[in-house]
Amino acid sequence: MFKKLFGTFATVLLAVTVSGCTQPSSSAQAASTASIYSQKLVTTNCGGLLCGTIKVPVDWAKPTGPTFKLAFTYKPVAGVKKYLFINPGGPGASGVAFVRDNLTSIGTKALRKAYNIVGFDPRGTEGSSPVKCYDTAGKDDFLYNDTGFLVGSPGERAATKTAITKFVAACKKNSGPLLAHIDTVSAAKDLDVLRAVFKQSKLDYLGFSYGTFLGTTYATLFPTKVGRFVLDGAVDPTVSDEDQSFNQLKGFDLALHNYMTDCINNQTDCPFHGTVAQGLAKISDLLTKVELEPLTTTSGRPGGYAVVSTGMYLTLYSNDYWGYLTQAFNQAFDSNSADTFLQLADFYNDRNANGTYNSNEFEAFISVSCLDGRSDASASAQAAQNARMIAASPTLGRYWQNGAELCARWAYPAVKPPKSYAAKGAPTIMVIGTTGDPATPYQQSVHLAHGVLAKGFLLTFQGEGHTAYGRSNTCVSNTVDNFLINAKLPAREPRC
Repeated sequence: MFKKLFGTFATVLLAVTVSGCTQPSSSAQAASTASIYSQKLVTTNCGGLLCGTIKVPVDWAKPTGPTFKLAFTYKPVAGVKKYLFINPGGPGASGVAFVRDNLTSIGTKALRKAYNIVGFDPRGTEGSSPVKCYDTAGKDDFLYNDTGFLVGSPGERAATKTAITKFVAACKKNSGPLLAHIDTVSAAKDLDVLRAVFKQSKLDYLGFSYGTFLGTTYATLFPTKVGRFVLDGAVDPTVSDEDQSFNQLKGFDLALHNYMTDCINNQTDCPFHGTVAQGLAKISDLLTKVELEPLTTTSGRPGGYAVVSTGMYLTLYSNDYWGYLTQAFNQAFDSNSADTFLQLADFYNDRNANGTYNSNEFEAFISVSCLDGRSDASASAQAAQNARMIAASPTLGRYWQNGAELCARWAYPAVKPPKSYAAKGAPTIMVIGTTGDPATPYQQSVHLAHGVLAKGFLLTFQGEGHTAYGRSNTCVSNTVDNFLINAKLPAREPRC
């Protein structure tokens, strides 16, 4: 249940973006998709689950044109004919892997008894014609190696632009025509085909992080097909790309402040002393140092700012990870070692110890994000945004500069957004916001529920971390379960 934000070149890329959109299909278009919607549900046993694929158009503007296979899986529950479709985030995360590897921890026992929980791989992700860019060595170089220049310097910017250009060319060369259509609107249309193939008159849906954006987009396109929707850790689709990045930076800065407060006051092995400001200054000094003088690793792999910052960002997604961050800082300060930071970065990037990657989530993340929206890439706009970032977070803002560079060089243009994400005609949609969420800051959930959706209901978790359902408290889980299972909402919006 997470939303990706990547280190090194992609640290400055928006972690959530607004999608482009075309309007819902006309009756003529619906007729042309009849064969797509009339597919039969065919599954095979796959390790105790049922797995299968459906075919969907590569280009929804040409529904009778080329198709590809979209993968799904679910655990059948005896006697249950209701299906809950789930998206764990990303963009780019595999819903198939999420259900396969985490089924017994998704939601609650009551939810898992009430629904057949379906995981699916959105277009371009692991089991659904995955985006391909570099081989493992090239991906390592792009994600882990620094440029050798100070961040923000002319040399660093030039080297970054060169690396981005090569990366984009590799994605276009190795991914095929689907790369032009891995946008959220197309994914939402695929999701409606899944609904039809599973013979559900209404779609019941649980989306985490980016999955909230996919859910909001679906509700915008197919409001009369919306069943019980829960959007946890919400993306506000009306916020500009620049503001999305700025808001997320503030969220991570808040999480870092909260970590530092906890470390100084509660952790016996905390390497920071004095005030929170003094502790943050020590982190800034470390990050600046490793830009030119990387830490060492026992494996001989990189230990520069790309590794240190990515590992640090991972731990800020949840206070459950704060102990690992303290361990990493102690290693860095005591022995000039980045071993723990590197392990954290590998976990974040889904990289195995043998150098292979478990998924294409990074490549899919970039592909979806760059089709869904762009920041202004002009020099003046980027300079203004950079100054804004550094002012907002003296510790982290330095590493959120020039965020428009990658998508500005993307192989295909972004698509236009819809006029409204209000989802008029849909029933009430539950939105969950966490007050200390760094990746999708709380105010995004507030605005989605109260300012964007025509019928939104806000459930607030007063705590740390990214998303809430399944990892917070019984107040949250009982409220969500009562809605998904019994279609009941409290008289007042709860604060749990």
